[in-house]
Amino acid sequence: MKKTLTGVVEAGEPLIQQAIDAQRRYQAAQDAGEPAAEIERLRLEAESLYQAVTEYQLRSFGGPARTLH
Repeated sequence: MKKTLTGVVEAGEPLIQQAIDAQRRYQAAQDAGEPAAEIERLRLEAESLYQAVTEYQLRSFGGPARTLH
């Protein structure tokens, strides 16, 4: 299978959408003045999902990524 940028993005689209949604929840919690612990939890969730997107894209193009355990 030929790997193109478009193909990688399309294949990873659900994960990308999850990361975007997590970022929106984080921002909404900040705007709503949610407790600090909840804001931090949402920040970590968004950060983790964006990291997963980055690693997925790196692996898709055969680049280095963290070891899976």
